[in-house]
Amino acid sequence: MKTMMMLAALLAGTAAQAETVVITAARMLDVASGRMIEKPIIVAEDGRITKVGRQGELLATDGRRIDLGNLTILPGLIDMHVHLSSDPTLSGMQALRYPNSFWTVLGVAMAKRTIEAGFTTVRNVGSADYADLGLKLAIERGAIPGPRIVPATYAIGATGGHCDSNELPANYVFDRPGIADGPDGVRQKVRELHRRGAEVIKYCATGGVFSIGTSVGAQQYTQAEMNALVEEAHMLGLKVAAHAHGTNGIKAAIRAGVDTVEHVSFADAEAFELAKKTGTWFSMDIYNDDYILAEGAKNGVPESSLAKEREVGLKQRQTFQAAWKAGVKMVFGSDAGVYPHGDNARQFAKMVEWGMAPIDAIRAATVMAAEALGRDDVGQIVPGRFADMIAVAGDPTANVATLRDVKIVIKDGAVVKDAR
Repeated sequence: MKTMMMLAALLAGTAAQAETVVITAARMLDVASGRMIEKPIIVAEDGRITKVGRQGELLATDGRRIDLGNLTILPGLIDMHVHLSSDPTLSGMQALRYPNSFWTVLGVAMAKRTIEAGFTTVRNVGSADYADLGLKLAIERGAIPGPRIVPATYAIGATGGHCDSNELPANYVFDRPGIADGPDGVRQKVRELHRRGAEVIKYCATGGVFSIGTSVGAQQYTQAEMNALVEEAHMLGLKVAAHAHGTNGIKAAIRAGVDTVEHVSFADAEAFELAKKTGTWFSMDIYNDDYILAEGAKNGVPESSLAKEREVGLKQRQTFQAAWKAGVKMVFGSDAGVYPHGDNARQFAKMVEWGMAPIDAIRAATVMAAEALGRDDVGQIVPGRFADMIAVAGDPTANVATLRDVKIVIKDGAVVKDAR
């Protein structure tokens, strides 16, 4: 009995210490409905939203006040495709000058840039040395600032494929932890990455722009290998993202049951129908072509990769437009790391230019991304979710470019950036 009383007292003391935060502003965008709510008030306790209403209608509770003045509040943004331990200014052979530890340290700075840009949750779809896992744990411990990270750890790829390392001459032998071949091999690799801490599985179904010696659209895993990989991941409760540019690889990935297809450059009408039937999401990085072609040569990107980017860039944007018109579900995925971290929001304007209304582009990075992640704790400003939100000047549904100038970032009810 004495032990139970002590435990009850301890729990009561913990509850009493939970911080209450009251946040007010001029407006709040309800991303689910698309409505702008005037004079909102949001109450959060211990990092979670408990109440949302209008000032004067919802009674304010005691707590720390955060008044955002004339700004507009939105949920914290979600980027479904980043590489936090990558730097686009160190491309090609330049990257080989640095030890493995450099890239994890670099990721600390990139995580800070990302959250200060308003992206409070990211899915990191591939990094070496479990850097994304290390960053996630350091952020959760409060040691460094950064977004919530859904880590993939290593991207899985076939021998010699896009996720392999083909830059060095044949006589160089080194460890390639993401490589797996055959149905049994990919199953074992999924199990290993899950054991190591992966929360999503990313694999390379086709070639890519930045790999050496691969055709950008060529399929690199058989249907049997993809089926085994996805089945194993889903059995373990993990979602799967497939890097796929080429038409056949895209359709094979969708048939295998992947949750998201990344890039999706050469998808056709049949792929659209398959995605709609299966509920597969497309994550299309349609801004970075501008950066790659403008800055890539200076950054060390080889001409073979620049040629592939010229092949892909416009076609990918046309595919994005056609897929959206066809009714395919879309999420926001920037591929930040291929272009500078912190510039993630530049993609919103491209999404609008190629067919989306501003509210749909915003939903792709909030409520839709949360749904694709299978999470009910991010993506909206509603009770029960994390108190993650941003504030901008003006109305982003009228001018989505305002999202490139985030004034306030709040995570877990605490202000992590105030640039007013």
